Amino acid sequence: MKKFIILSSLFLIITKLTAQQDPQYTQYMYNMSVLNPAYATGIESNLNLGALYRSQWVGAVGAPKTLTLFAHMPVNEKIEVGFSLISDDIGGGAKKENNFFADFAYLLEFNNNHKVSFGVKAGFTNLQTNFDGFVFESGNPGTDDAFSENRNDIMPNVGVGAFYFTDNYYVGLSAPNLLATKQFENRSGTNSFSRENTHVFLTAGYVFQVSEQFKFKPAVMSKYVSGAPISLDVTANVLYNEKFEFGAAYRFGDAISAMTNVKVTPSIRVGYAYDYNTSNLGQFNSGTHEIFVLFNLDLSSRGYDKSPRFF
Repeated sequence: MKKFIILSSLFLIITKLTAQQDPQYTQYMYNMSVLNPAYATGIESNLNLGALYRSQWVGAVGAPKTLTLFAHMPVNEKIEVGFSLISDDIGGGAKKENNFFADFAYLLEFNNNHKVSFGVKAGFTNLQTNFDGFVFESGNPGTDDAFSENRNDIMPNVGVGAFYFTDNYYVGLSAPNLLATKQFENRSGTNSFSRENTHVFLTAGYVFQVSEQFKFKPAVMSKYVSGAPISLDVTANVLYNEKFEFGAAYRFGDAISAMTNVKVTPSIRVGYAYDYNTSNLGQFNSGTHEIFVLFNLDLSSRGYDKSPRFF
């Protein structure tokens, strides 16, 4: 019974209270193409690959685990293309989403190296449920109709975005899932369990050149979805010698975070973040771990002296 209550509560938290239907990211500034199809580097012949794994609310029964793979590159001065794969697992397989998207961005360049891009993404979500492992109250052989049927559905979706950037700052606005779809419809008298609503993201970041060796990199992300309070993440990172980076973040009303990353080779950067919940949910878990690996490959062999992601 305890396992069922905790797992059911997590489902309600994710689908109703915090509206975390889309995966949460602490190091969103290095995972930007997943949130915004218009994200662009404007650097020709650079192939950007990345992987991010997030284990959320460690120690809580049925806590989310997310694996994200993404890639994008310019094909000419005005067009960038990419793809993303996001696998989100809640409840140890009880509810699993696999999202596949292709991205297309069109860039316009102005004077003084100011650029704006407009993007679209299109793909589908494969929703799978497996409630066979649910544990109900001992001695009660009955089942809840809401958890009586396993599902394997495919739902199409599209997203849009805009991204304005220069050599030292960016501003992005996006809605990566425009189509609101029911995930569990009314069947045999059972009410709909959840509905995936449109999420709107506003992101921004700036790089201050403090000295020859140090850069200060504040960033912010705001997320809005109907029926839930606006989510706001504020991040402050320091980059030393273009190699070592460390910082902290605060998600209002939810968590504080510490993060670090390092450029291990000219083309590979590895990062880690830890979240500590400041909400009541913190008493049920020991925090969240998130790691990423970024590959920035210069296919022209011309070389570059900055990371295409967040400068």
